[in-house]
Amino acid sequence: MSFSTFRSFALTIASATLAIGAPAASDGITFWKDVAPVLQAKCQECHRPGEIGPMPLMTYKEARPWATAISESVTLRKMPPWFADPHFGKFANDRSLSETEIATLSNWAKKGAPEGNPKDAPKPREFNKGWNIPTPDVVLQAPEAFPIPASGEVPYQYLVLPTGFKEDTWVRMAETRPSDHAVVHHLVVFIRDPKSPWLRDAKPGVMYVPQARGDLRDIGGGGSDILTVYTPGMIPEIWQPNQGKLVKANSDLVLQIHYTPKGKATQDQTKVGLVLAKEPPAERILSLAISNTKFVIPPGDPAFEVIGRSRFPNGARVVNLFPHMHLRGKDFEYKAVYADGTSQVLLKVPKYDFNWQLAYRPAEPLIMPPGSRIEATAHFDNSANNPANPDPKAEVKFGEQSWEEMMIGFMDLAMPANMDLRTLMTPLPPSR
Repeated sequence: MSFSTFRSFALTIASATLAIGAPAASDGITFWKDVAPVLQAKCQECHRPGEIGPMPLMTYKEARPWATAISESVTLRKMPPWFADPHFGKFANDRSLSETEIATLSNWAKKGAPEGNPKDAPKPREFNKGWNIPTPDVVLQAPEAFPIPASGEVPYQYLVLPTGFKEDTWVRMAETRPSDHAVVHHLVVFIRDPKSPWLRDAKPGVMYVPQARGDLRDIGGGGSDILTVYTPGMIPEIWQPNQGKLVKANSDLVLQIHYTPKGKATQDQTKVGLVLAKEPPAERILSLAISNTKFVIPPGDPAFEVIGRSRFPNGARVVNLFPHMHLRGKDFEYKAVYADGTSQVLLKVPKYDFNWQLAYRPAEPLIMPPGSRIEATAHFDNSANNPANPDPKAEVKFGEQSWEEMMIGFMDLAMPANMDLRTLMTPLPPSR
């Protein structure tokens, strides 16, 4: 979620916060006994010091002024953000609140937001200060901060960071941390193979803009694997103990950063933290993007459809889904189509929110049998009824800036550690 959206959310709930009356009876609902566990489980990842939430919600003193606003936000299901249709699939990182949790927060506010007995408090959730992953084994960062103007367009910036790895290395966890969340719209970290010719003109440690701006090969990483993707509010990449991302010896990380000016000149010095695997894992995680770049959205169209497909000749195990569109994005769906003609919706996002670009991690890997495919279907609202639409009269094509559009269905696949994407996607010869 963009920082500006968080800021407007803070202002909205601040205006909604009403005077709270006297505490309710001690045997009723209280903060420490009932509310703190909900905030701890579903809110504190973002609402704590140093994170993107506009106010911390770690203690009674911090949460009490926002009681009524919290109630309104959760009742309207604005917070915490989660957009997957519950009728399709189950997801391990589902942060939505249950009806019971919503009622708890709402009733607490209605009863005057009583504190209760601190002895009833759950054990505090432990966070690693400065990170959402354990203390990284490796931290890579630009030598200098990059200046962002108060207004105007900032082209995609590319930053090459040599890993210094002298041997093939497996990454178990990865996290990106901008120093100024407000201006980082999104960030993709690519793993550039030492043999790749991509962006070889870029000087390591210095922001770089390719001469052919908007080149699809550059936008897509020149065929490089994706280590991790950052959007505000995104939970960092933490793979299963037997899984990891392979970074070959002498590889570089290439950060593709989309900065969006927010009315005040500032600077950013994003860093990337890596937790390395202690031993080679059994499974390799590789990222794949289902995309369609050949669309033209007519002016005023309220539901323009764009479809992309990816076939799996040898089968696949999908462990993560991440839809990506821009300001005109309306909805997004992943559907599995099997060799026998049957199909199944894997993820449906009926109300796509540009300010909350989330990854959805299936509770169990999605098994794609040989010969099956995944179809990604997106709809775009280019009408005047879309309040986020930069220009309903514009004809819109694929492009990197927010007033242009993208249709990309990112996926993470799990496969044997000794396999690469080319092998996975190359049909096997017929058996004799």
